[in-house]
Amino acid sequence: MNSPSSPNAITSSIPARLLQLRSAMKQHGIDATIIPSADPHLSEYLPDRWQGRSYFSGFTGSVGTLIVTADFAGLWVDSRYWSQAEKELAPTGIQMMKIASAGSTAHIDWLTESLLAGQTVSVDGMVLGLMTARLLEQNLKAKAIHLKTNIDLLQEIWSDRPGLPSSPIFEHLAPFAVISRQEKLVLVREQMRAKGTEWHFVSTVDDLAWLFNLRGSDVSYNPVFAGHALIGMNDATIFVADDKIPPALQAILAQDHVKIASYNNAADALKALPANSSILIDPRRITLGFQQAIPAGMRVVDAINPSVFMKSRKNAQEAAFIREAMEQDGAALCEFFSWLEGALGKERITELTIDEKICEARARQPHFISPSFGTIAGFNGNGAMPHYRATPESHAVIEGDGLLLIDSGGQYLNGTTDITRVMPIGTVSEAQKRDFTLVLKGMINLSRAVFPRGTPSPMLDSLARAPIWAEGINYGHGTGHGVGYFLNVHEGPQSISAALPEAHTAMEEGMITSNEPGIYRPNQWGVRIENLLLNISAMQTEFGEYLQFESLTLCPIDTRCMNIGMLREDEIKWINGYHALVFERLSSRVSGAALNWLTERTQAIVK
Repeated sequence: MNSPSSPNAITSSIPARLLQLRSAMKQHGIDATIIPSADPHLSEYLPDRWQGRSYFSGFTGSVGTLIVTADFAGLWVDSRYWSQAEKELAPTGIQMMKIASAGSTAHIDWLTESLLAGQTVSVDGMVLGLMTARLLEQNLKAKAIHLKTNIDLLQEIWSDRPGLPSSPIFEHLAPFAVISRQEKLVLVREQMRAKGTEWHFVSTVDDLAWLFNLRGSDVSYNPVFAGHALIGMNDATIFVADDKIPPALQAILAQDHVKIASYNNAADALKALPANSSILIDPRRITLGFQQAIPAGMRVVDAINPSVFMKSRKNAQEAAFIREAMEQDGAALCEFFSWLEGALGKERITELTIDEKICEARARQPHFISPSFGTIAGFNGNGAMPHYRATPESHAVIEGDGLLLIDSGGQYLNGTTDITRVMPIGTVSEAQKRDFTLVLKGMINLSRAVFPRGTPSPMLDSLARAPIWAEGINYGHGTGHGVGYFLNVHEGPQSISAALPEAHTAMEEGMITSNEPGIYRPNQWGVRIENLLLNISAMQTEFGEYLQFESLTLCPIDTRCMNIGMLREDEIKWINGYHALVFERLSSRVSGAALNWLTERTQAIVK
């Protein structure tokens, strides 16, 4: 029997839910409603309470925008989700609207082209990002279309809507919490003074967790909690659901002049601020609803949250702990892959088995807390969907010939990991080896980059794509995302992607970024190879300071999938050097079958 939240149950209920939504829209005089993939914290991964887009569409991917009118329902999704959306939307009557990237504003263009002057669009302002709200309002106003943001239609219709997450909050402690809470608040207040502000409001959950050295489990795979913070020059208040912070921890926070208040009081606290004071807010990281709560006469300074930059730049002690976490993760992967190779052909293995076994291997490592995201194990055609997830209802058995793509990661008290490897199953074709090798060449190209400090991260994207582009091939996702320190596996401000370079994406020492080019052949196979990279100093010349990458991830890249003839001598040298490093760092952490596997898979290539 399907639970109410299962994909099949949701899909079968979609027409009825849309009927309810349209009825409520009619009552409120609304012609179109927007349901974004968002919560009051603008999180990438949402607690159940804010899974409205999934509830009303049946689409379970992490990113997408649903628009509903009286006679139309459409879901805007980028290329990572086209296959998934096509399948999940098929029974619902909702139309898939293809967009180039997650940051596309095509849905706004559709609204301005499809609605008439005088009609009304609604969206809950408490989950609508301020930057998006400004763009939406500007475009709709130009067409004389009204925007209503003070109503939450979901709350009216969603009768069994989940409440606020209730999991307890805990402290990230020394030695792994290298910088104290007091030190972080001092640094933030210095930036507040520099901006001439007396207050700072923080809504993003990873900034909140980092600032106060607190962690939680309100969001799957990310050790964060739903909350807001209002920081003044002498004290700070954290707004969280009641009873989430144990009394003993509240007492510790009080010693640092940090108070606790109810989650629902955050907007009222903003409204109560002195109108003659000033506040720092990040328009990319605050919703319209909270911005509207700020007193009208208050001076508002728009600037990036200081904590965004601070948490992205890991210091030497944090980097040392992260290297240790990478060794733990690498050892777990040696155990997993040695088991997998030994079990193939002897027992039934599915994509679900891969997830189960890889999580078990990580759980045996010190300081492990949870996976850092849902494991992506895709065999052959399933691997061609970058965000594929096997389910009990739909998954592949690992048998026959082809490529098995495994993208997985772990949350450890001493770091966050994210790695993708591709393994041959049976016989691998020359076409598959060619794709694998092209991706590998791109991955090596970026790994060896040397660049001026402050280079906007998107400018590095073409280094990974160049060998793939040269063959007339491309991939639809970014090449790299920032990674947190026992925090979100996706972190900013840097992003190696096709996005327009901006000042806040500057590469600085201590940042950790993924390197994951890919090639995807729909319904055939997918290839992605991913390591995490740490920005370290390369050299100082008369032209300035230069950075380079240190490869943090420690796991062999399967040479059986490579077309050695396509590799240059310098590329082979890089592979052999990387494998020598992997063996050196991991060999003392594994034994038996895992050590034998590591030894075999790190043998030098001889051309």
